[in-house]
Amino acid sequence: MEPVSALSASEEAAWRALTYVANHLVPVLSEDLAGSGVSLSEYVVLVHVSEAEDEVLRIGDLAAISGLSASRMSRLVDDMASKGWLEKSRHRDDARCTLAALAPAGLEVLKQTYPTQLANVRRRVFDHLSERETVVLATALSKVKMALESVQGRPVRPR
Repeated sequence: MEPVSALSASEEAAWRALTYVANHLVPVLSEDLAGSGVSLSEYVVLVHVSEAEDEVLRIGDLAAISGLSASRMSRLVDDMASKGWLEKSRHRDDARCTLAALAPAGLEVLKQTYPTQLANVRRRVFDHLSERETVVLATALSKVKMALESVQGRPVRPR
């Protein structure tokens, strides 16, 4: 294996900040959302399904998008379906594939929760950044995201 050079001071600072944010932001946002009766994982699922074509996604694709295991996502979708927020069905061309569709109650939950989540994200992240910093952050994180997707065999495939 070829020797790897040490991180520069700016790389080290960026890495430490990134790992701190990666480890702490999700739990803080989860706690912020807790009073709404919707978990952060449920909120993320509702957002992604609502933005999908025909408001339907494969459970495997939802797992890939959210970083949850397929079995964990399947249990989460089952829970959300039991609450009436999602509807499950088999894919018309592949019976092995389960789809999650946004139910009217799920759309209502998303509409009710969105203002709270928006305020939380602004307060925890964007209130601390200028517009220029936000653009730089989005560009940098998009590059890292694309590199991760290429290693992991993503992006999510269309249904």
